[in-house]
Amino acid sequence: MLLNRELVNREQVKIVNTYIDNVSLKELLSNLKTGVVFTPNVDHIVKLQKNRTFWEAYQIADYIICDSKILLLAAEFLGTPIKEKISGSDFFPAFYQYHRNNPNITIFLLGAEEGVARQAQEKINAKVGREIIVGCYSPPFGFEKDPEETAKIIELIQESGATVLAIGVGAPKQETWIYHHKDKLSNIKIFLAVGATIDFEAGHKPRAPQWMSSAGLEWLYRLLSEPQRLWKRYLMESLPFFWLILKQKLTSRGIKNGVVSPANVLSNRDSNLI
Repeated sequence: MLLNRELVNREQVKIVNTYIDNVSLKELLSNLKTGVVFTPNVDHIVKLQKNRTFWEAYQIADYIICDSKILLLAAEFLGTPIKEKISGSDFFPAFYQYHRNNPNITIFLLGAEEGVARQAQEKINAKVGREIIVGCYSPPFGFEKDPEETAKIIELIQESGATVLAIGVGAPKQETWIYHHKDKLSNIKIFLAVGATIDFEAGHKPRAPQWMSSAGLEWLYRLLSEPQRLWKRYLMESLPFFWLILKQKLTSRGIKNGVVSPANVLSNRDSNLI
């Protein structure tokens, strides 16, 4: 498989079968001109072991950035530290503030419940002082399986004139939707998979306090906020992650100083699924 990643002079850290870019927020903002940005957490890493379409979607990402303090700690345990955690909900506001005076950056929001994306649009535009969010849409449940709905969404995005798509419909749905449809969106130069960020920007859902996020307890805050929806993910489905990390620690060899070279990434990535 040909990888759509600019690997020259890029350091990456291997977490199980995923290569995370070892970049700071400042570096990412200054270097991101075009491409696809995914933000893996523990849930992603577990799903990437079995969901082949999800894994294939990850292969088109130009930047894969650390969205989790637990991943940050895992990388340190493996002896390959990552510079910093860059969650989607931190990156997205930094991104639109960074481009507040850049007329070439206009954003379409896709995701959240009906009306929530519109609230996020209004609040972000008020913060930035211009119409940086030029369109939004909250798709119905199951939209990704409906060709007519998908065609409608693509038309809405294209007609908006946006150059950036921020999609927040949960993983793996948002990543696989980008994977299947990005080539139909000729106006979009940057694709951001942002999870619950649209809800946070609208004020529809609260973010964890900074101290909990810094301590790696953001998952606990979200679990307590939405126990019926998230208990299975956090208390059952994520548990294999810790065995996978221990297994990698016990079996890893040949990666000098935690830096994965471009050549090694190109030769090894296709052999790492399941």
